Amino acid sequence: MIFITAKFPVRPEDADDWPAISRAFTEATRAEPGCLWFDWSRSLDDPNEYVLVEAFRDDDAARAHVTSDHFSAAQKTLPPHLSRTPRIVNVTVPQDDWSELGELAVDRSD
Repeated sequence: MIFITAKFPVRPEDADDWPAISRAFTEATRAEPGCLWFDWSRSLDDPNEYVLVEAFRDDDAARAHVTSDHFSAAQKTLPPHLSRTPRIVNVTVPQDDWSELGELAVDRSD
């Protein structure tokens, strides 16, 4: 799978509205057949930063995403709300879902 994490520095005046600003892009991306997940979180350290964790089934799914109409629209509509260019980590990993964090295993059998 293609695993991506990106940090979006949002303009302070738009930070509280970012979920609504990015909603159309988020919903359209989540509806893509090759999208495994597309989840936003707000930074605990910087209220003007949102972190996007996304994953796509394979290279074809990632390519379909970046060539989609909604991606093209987002390239026009999202940057005016950003304070600078987002930063990204993009890797291919040999799995297709989240793995359990064994070091913090939870046993609820008691």
